Amino acid sequence: MVFAVARLCKGVSRLADQEQKEVRIGIIGSGGIAGAHAERYKKVPGAKIVAVADVVPGRAEQFIQRYGFEGARAFTDHREMLKEDFDAVSVCTFNAAHYQPTMDALQAGKHVLLEKPMAVSLTQGVDMVRAARSAGKMLTIGFQTRYDANVMTARRIVASGALGKIYFAETGGGRRKGIPGGTFVRKASAIGGATLDIGCYSLDTAMYVMGNPRPLTVSAYTSNHFGTSPVYAKQAWGGDMDPTKFDVEDFGMAMVRLEGDAVLVFKISWAMHANTLGATYFLGTEGGLNMEEMRFYHDQFGVGVQTDVPARGGNWNDSFFRKIQAFVEAVRTGGPAPIPGEDIVHATAIIDAIYRSAAEKAEVKIEIPRI
Repeated sequence: MVFAVARLCKGVSRLADQEQKEVRIGIIGSGGIAGAHAERYKKVPGAKIVAVADVVPGRAEQFIQRYGFEGARAFTDHREMLKEDFDAVSVCTFNAAHYQPTMDALQAGKHVLLEKPMAVSLTQGVDMVRAARSAGKMLTIGFQTRYDANVMTARRIVASGALGKIYFAETGGGRRKGIPGGTFVRKASAIGGATLDIGCYSLDTAMYVMGNPRPLTVSAYTSNHFGTSPVYAKQAWGGDMDPTKFDVEDFGMAMVRLEGDAVLVFKISWAMHANTLGATYFLGTEGGLNMEEMRFYHDQFGVGVQTDVPARGGNWNDSFFRKIQAFVEAVRTGGPAPIPGEDIVHATAIIDAIYRSAAEKAEVKIEIPRI
């Protein structure tokens, strides 16, 4: 009994130490999404921002002052920042600048929370995962949608086998008028448009719910009829933009063949003459699931019935906080990555193939190297 109590006390002591351990964080890139990270880090007990890097002179200092990160140091070169003694980084740069800071941070011995999209090519995504393994550090990807109650419920339903063999899935989304502007609409900084920006969420959700099946081929189409229009350029979220410099897609769609003789249809748009491109849907041999309605369609006693899955609430702010909180706790406890880079490689391969297929106007094969 005495030994049991002693072990319990030691366990409680270790837990208390973990709760009190400060997790020191650096932020690379101080644009809009970095502010969302900053606000949540401030709400996580024991998380402390100690450094911020931004290539634009003065921006890191302004960011530190804006969010009240007393004592944090500012840098214009993230490589200099990574020489400092801290635990982890949030990489919040624009798409084209995700790769190098992530690789540098991992090689410098820092855990990494990388904002979506994971990478702009399959090769980059594979490199990142390999670098994390080689360094023995965590690489987690910033899909806060994984913490949405409906997404988690859908994953449990599919994993239970209630749908039987899934042979078809459909995912995507769109905005009536929602071109973001800024660095998002230029290939030099964004590499891709709506597919990379918001389409990556839809693809991750579908692949996660289905258990991350291996993609085999992609046949895709992209267009940019709205981003290049002077009328829609004036309605961009980032303010007026020059439509002559808009060189990414504002619409993308694809048919993806998956292992196990299944197919995934993907659709995404920044601007369109419609209010929706349809719900995320999964069809299986034993049932179907509509995620917009959170309704499960199946047979009971030979009769087609439907079951409403109770909605449990939640919103973007809650999910974003849980993303940051989970990362901090994983760093503090030495736990596994909440959303490991390995999980995102298949979706990254699909996006890579969408751009290849759209350019070639033909179906393309996906070959994912061993990681």
